[in-house]
Amino acid sequence: MGLAWLVAAAVAAVLASWALNVLVYLVWRPYAITRKLRAQGLRGPGYNFFVGNLGEIKRLRADAAGVALDVNDHDFIPMVQPHFRKWIPLYGRTFVYWTGARPTVCMGDVNVVKQVLSDRTGLYPKNLMNPHIARLLGKGLVLTDGEEWKRHRRVVHPAFNMDKIKMMTATMSGCARSMISEWESQLMMGSNKTQVVEVDVSSRFEELTADVISHTAFGSSYVEGKKVFLAQRELQFLAFSTVFDVQVPGFRYLPTEKNLKTWKLDRKASSAPEEQGKTPALMSLDEIIDECKTFFFAGHDTTSHLLTWTSFLLSTHPEWQERLREEVRCEGGDDDDTVARTGDALNKLKLVNMFLLETLRLYAPVSLINRKTSADLEVGGVKVPEGTILTIPIATIHRDKEVWGEDAGEFRPERFENGVARAAKHPNALLSFFEWAQVVHRAELRDGRGKGRGRHDAAAEVLDGAVTQNLMKAIATTRTVTVR
Repeated sequence: MGLAWLVAAAVAAVLASWALNVLVYLVWRPYAITRKLRAQGLRGPGYNFFVGNLGEIKRLRADAAGVALDVNDHDFIPMVQPHFRKWIPLYGRTFVYWTGARPTVCMGDVNVVKQVLSDRTGLYPKNLMNPHIARLLGKGLVLTDGEEWKRHRRVVHPAFNMDKIKMMTATMSGCARSMISEWESQLMMGSNKTQVVEVDVSSRFEELTADVISHTAFGSSYVEGKKVFLAQRELQFLAFSTVFDVQVPGFRYLPTEKNLKTWKLDRKASSAPEEQGKTPALMSLDEIIDECKTFFFAGHDTTSHLLTWTSFLLSTHPEWQERLREEVRCEGGDDDDTVARTGDALNKLKLVNMFLLETLRLYAPVSLINRKTSADLEVGGVKVPEGTILTIPIATIHRDKEVWGEDAGEFRPERFENGVARAAKHPNALLSFFEWAQVVHRAELRDGRGKGRGRHDAAAEVLDGAVTQNLMKAIATTRTVTVR
């Protein structure tokens, strides 16, 4: 009997300790942090037990779900980030809100963003709080830090040498021409009177970029890897559906319906060909698969979205369509000469690059990025506790009139005529290519080539220029394509 009482007392003590820790984490700590931050002038919406401000964010997004923008209105913030649109006028560009019981600081001030993103000491590592997003992206270069990042980079970087990427432009052009040929066939089959063809460019560009990745990275085609691509696409929808959910530790290991489906899709997306050969000593097979996931997501979705919005903006700005068409004809020619498809030829497409950069400003593939504090740190003059999430609202910053001028909401590629650094009042205001630029900058520092200059132009031209060049050629030969 005495032993039973001892066991019961031990269990009760453990439960009481656990309950106290939960109470401290969910109640006392949020209010204590709120008081400290308010004393330093950092305000924000109040904390709600357990969910923080996630409930209000979901409600604001639901209210804006049925909103339709005018064709010339590029401000999608009320639909995508309605909470930022509501809270910034109330609390300023830098404020605190709560994702569950964790404090999150919104950094809408470009100078504060520069402090965080320019750090090379590891004070602001990437935030891996959502395990579903981590599973989707894979723990590759985008999500790793420190020594692990350096190890991954040593293996991956040689394959993405700029000269090697330029050599891939012929393959990219071939994939683009194949798609354009299909469009032309559709046009020929259409009515000879109207010469109007409706093309769902979003889905076609998704197939195109998947095809480019398959050919350049894996030596296959989109059709052969379709099952893997579809599995990755379903994983993406499942992962993004959890973005505004409270992440309960250990919950991802429970056999719920969503978790079971996620595990099944992850196995399918991670399937590796039997003829892979030996795994490099520096990376395990799982790490290689993670890098492939990173490459797929970072290269597939971002590029397909860029091309989709580029096509949309071309259709709504016919004057720019004519200017870009003429530039492609002058610099690339109307034939299929291989020389016209090299990286050097793409560097001459100044107007195309300006058009792409303005498209990226208004329709950045990633609307925000997160970091977290590795210790109690001072961010923008405010001391924040360890583990605080730092949210950088890219889409909101790209529409800030104090940064981009009174025409920030308008489509004006001319702003990039003198380069990225002079397009806005702040030289680092364009954040669309930050992750890529960070990888290149780190590589240059290691190789002794860092000059402190931006690499936005090169990234845009080399990665997207070959496909865009063929897209412009298609526009020059196709009379009417209805974008849907």
